[in-house]
Amino acid sequence: MRKVIGIGETVLDIIFKDNRPLEAVPGGSAFNAITSLGRCGVNASFISEAGNDHVGKYIIGFLKDNGVNTDNVATFPDSKSPVSLAFLNEKNDAEYIFYKDHPHDQLEFTYPDIQPDDIVLFGSFYAVNPVIRPQLVGLLDYARSHGAIIYYDVNFRPAHKDEVIKITPNLIENLDYADIVRGSHEDFATLYRKEDADKVYNAEISFYCRQFIYTHGSRPVEVRGGKNIKKAYPVPDTEVISTIGAGDNFNAGFIFGMLKQGITRADLDSGLSEEQWDGLIASALAFSADCCKDIFNYVSKEFGERMKG
Repeated sequence: MRKVIGIGETVLDIIFKDNRPLEAVPGGSAFNAITSLGRCGVNASFISEAGNDHVGKYIIGFLKDNGVNTDNVATFPDSKSPVSLAFLNEKNDAEYIFYKDHPHDQLEFTYPDIQPDDIVLFGSFYAVNPVIRPQLVGLLDYARSHGAIIYYDVNFRPAHKDEVIKITPNLIENLDYADIVRGSHEDFATLYRKEDADKVYNAEISFYCRQFIYTHGSRPVEVRGGKNIKKAYPVPDTEVISTIGAGDNFNAGFIFGMLKQGITRADLDSGLSEEQWDGLIASALAFSADCCKDIFNYVSKEFGERMKG
């Protein structure tokens, strides 16, 4: 059975509406995707650190309860779990404030078993953070040498816009490692001051990675695959309670689709067909839509049970 390995941070998301706290849920970009995949019966594991505190214990227990392997989630004696405050606006989109001590980031793990066509998911500021760069690159090299598919979600928040120049070499290296790159309109406006999918793909992505997905909230999803695939997919109307996990679950659905369709590194190297893209984006949008129907950052357990069938 193919495996999915996520690497990223763990955060406690405290969600506000009208400046009143609604819910506190474990989160983090790769964390949310891996949790949803675990709920859908995928062989999923997570590489991270958690605080040596009540929140950290809660988060590790939560992953295990959702079928995710936590052997590589480390805790360090004096560490505190990061917290994010998410303020939902009238469209139920979130504005974030992060409380995290990045200079004290640590990352210690033994490499998990990675086989050909397993999928490694990484992204966000975590993916470009200079402090843990050596360990992250070590994992990407290990994954690549073992024939894994590498999925990179850029997910670069405006909160880090003053660090763009500093992290650009790491960003470029990530694009070069990736077999699939997904990013949002907001990511590329922040990084490149470009807001057109073709301009972003042609100027910034295609040299490094051929398979590109550009999302823009409720607007159509744009796909670029090498020279011959260029397509827009409308996003179905959904009753939205929260968009916090929308992009993360898009990633989960896309990865789930790759497993279901049996898509391999060789398929990606030779270029996916339009039919394959259609199925992958349909799966991605289904996961994303289900997540948006509730305040939580993942697909519902009921949705997961249906996917297991």
